[in-house]
Amino acid sequence: MGRQGTAAGVRATPRGPRRTRGRGGAALPGDVKPTSATWASCRRTGRWCCWTRAGPGSPPPRRTRRAAGRPGRRGSRRYRCDRQIEDVEALRVHLGLDRLDLAAHSAGAALALLYAARHPDRVARLALITPSPRPVGLDVADSDRRELAELRQGEPWFPDAFAAFARIWSGEAAAADWTAITPFTHSRWDAASQAHAAQGAHQRNTDAAVVYYSDGALDPAAVRSAAARLRAPVLFVAGGYDVGLPPKRAAEYAGLFPRAELAVQPGGGHYPWLDDPEWFVETVREFLR
Repeated sequence: MGRQGTAAGVRATPRGPRRTRGRGGAALPGDVKPTSATWASCRRTGRWCCWTRAGPGSPPPRRTRRAAGRPGRRGSRRYRCDRQIEDVEALRVHLGLDRLDLAAHSAGAALALLYAARHPDRVARLALITPSPRPVGLDVADSDRRELAELRQGEPWFPDAFAAFARIWSGEAAAADWTAITPFTHSRWDAASQAHAAQGAHQRNTDAAVVYYSDGALDPAAVRSAAARLRAPVLFVAGGYDVGLPPKRAAEYAGLFPRAELAVQPGGGHYPWLDDPEWFVETVREFLR
């Protein structure tokens, strides 16, 4: 299916000089620009957390780590996920940290996993939140998605959304069909979820989307090999209704790592912090302790 958004985070206690300030007043190293993968709105909550949010994406994803840039600007090739790895490393160095706790959502998992593959000794913990399976070449079949989608038959939006899914599976989808299936990515298709989806559409960066997973960005065999050697604990958060990564495929994904655990949010979709904030916060907080 591939309609996935992106979010990646770095949890850390900052040290060292402050130079550039991003949105929310977060200090950044001078060589990491506010449009880079590591920039985010940062808030002080005992520790520091760098987090970028994005709405639903399309294949390629609608929005990437560098999605703050203007369409068509020069240097857009740097949006490719593997070319953002050293942004994360630059932040680690700037903060004066030996290792980082990383969190990544959806297509942001590509960046987090590529960073962990290149700098495995710099990762203390890795939280992958409804991650994209593309970095490891994990296949999610249409039948997997259909099985979950059919569990939502009692929803008022189901007939139109499922018909759109059927057109996507048949290869006859129109652009509107990708929007029509958005309710399947949420536990509840209420006002909050609809607002979240609208915000994602507004934040879309087509140029970044085209480049993020472009040729040469991913080497699934290499990522799988690195995953098998990663010593850091890994948390997978899956949604019980997530058609992007169904729970049984999330279990297969987690099995690629020697120290992974899987937490499935009951009735959750692709955005677990929206579907059940208390469950999500407690699950991730317990893992990061």
